[in-house]
Amino acid sequence: MAPSRDANVSAGNKTNYKRDISAKVELVIGSRKHANDIFDVLAYLQSDEEKRVVCAAHACCRLFAALLERGDLFVGQLPGEERLLEGTSYRMFVRHRYNSCIELLLENMGHSVYQVKETCLCVLMKLAAAEAKHPLQDQSWSEHYNFPRELVQRVVQRLLSDSEDMAMLISRFQEFLEMDDVRFYVINSVRDYVARLVDKHKGSVMPVFQNNVFALLSNINMPSQQSEMSSFMVKPEGEHKRVFDRMWLMFLKSKLPGNMYKKVLVIFHESILPYMSEPTLMIDFLTAAYDVGGAISLLALNGLFVLIHKHNLEYPDFYKKLYSLMEPSVFHAKYRARFFHLANLFLSSTHLPAYLVAAFAKRLSRLALTAPPAVLLMLLPFICNLICRHPSCRVLIHRPTTAGDPCDDPYIMEEEDPAQCHALDSSLWELKTLQKHYYPDVAKAAMAINQPLSSTEVDVSELLELSPFELMERELKETPSDTVPLEFDSATHLLRSAREVLGAHFSLD
Repeated sequence: MAPSRDANVSAGNKTNYKRDISAKVELVIGSRKHANDIFDVLAYLQSDEEKRVVCAAHACCRLFAALLERGDLFVGQLPGEERLLEGTSYRMFVRHRYNSCIELLLENMGHSVYQVKETCLCVLMKLAAAEAKHPLQDQSWSEHYNFPRELVQRVVQRLLSDSEDMAMLISRFQEFLEMDDVRFYVINSVRDYVARLVDKHKGSVMPVFQNNVFALLSNINMPSQQSEMSSFMVKPEGEHKRVFDRMWLMFLKSKLPGNMYKKVLVIFHESILPYMSEPTLMIDFLTAAYDVGGAISLLALNGLFVLIHKHNLEYPDFYKKLYSLMEPSVFHAKYRARFFHLANLFLSSTHLPAYLVAAFAKRLSRLALTAPPAVLLMLLPFICNLICRHPSCRVLIHRPTTAGDPCDDPYIMEEEDPAQCHALDSSLWELKTLQKHYYPDVAKAAMAINQPLSSTEVDVSELLELSPFELMERELKETPSDTVPLEFDSATHLLRSAREVLGAHFSLD
């Protein structure tokens, strides 16, 4: 039972509150007869002044850590306080005061002042460490050994608020997630709590809660090897990973807003898949995300790439979907570099059919007609690399024509199936057109098809993130030539004003 807000704080108003709190802590530790002074210390946790709350939180940490070490708290199933006879059990009394302290610290994790929140979080975790050394549960209950599972679970639930953004406090909590046993039970707690709330809200979107869940999940860094689990004291690595799987699966089953989908997919291939015991459990999530379209499909490529190449995932319409993602918006997407990096990997196999490679080369060539220069400097070598890898596609740049041939292009841009778009019957006339591009570097890159294509591919990795700003910087750094042409046609007269030109025109009439 928590003490009343105004109880026994008058002394702190008249004297230095730090001295008062410290003195009461010393009295309680020094003698059992001063046990009631715990109420005064707890009262400071409800103060309106954040400095007093912070001081009281540190004092409670010192007080109850000492009492736990000394064995002054009741161990086992604690009877209700209303059933106790006054003065009959000191250890039960102290255990109830400890529970009141925990309640107040958890409540103050929602304080308006961040320093109070942070202090209470750190004190709770220090008390959890003290409980781990001096457990309050009966040792015959050995499923979770000495770990203070319930306390950590309550801290996690407080961090996963559905009404308050706790991202900053969660980032502070990351320090404790480096401990293997804490990480294990946090994963369990998140999984259970998310399942309970998702079931309660029947799959509805809970933006604040889901943002807090993602903030916590993305701060969980799984060790890659069992040898790295130096402080793990409860479960082996295999169980650790299985719990990690279930935690993410439970979260991803809920209905996520679009921005949350993107946040998950950005970290998916590096922070989630490598640490799962069964990565193939994520096939449904990734294939569903890949079918969404737009930026979400682009981001899902990373995870699918891992599953296809390392876990033998079969995706029958994968290249058809990849082909459909090749549209003008991809050149302006935030994740353009990642997309073309992965597309380059997926199209690198020499076993791909010629019609498929031709479809990608032709579609990209058509899109290149309206692409910005920074993209074209990457896209043109990308297309040339496709032709180099697949000699059967060289017909696209060496198709014989005569002056009298019709100009109709058999390629069907609107066709979604690369097998039906007739790209192999077409040519890359778009690259010839780009040889007249206004930007000299683009025109030069497009002229590569005029020469015999080398068997050595061009490394496009350094061009993937090329931006208009970099192009501008490059132009500004170049030394201008001595002679700069001012107009295309040679001047035949001295410069005259527009009025003189008009006057001469009307005089002729």
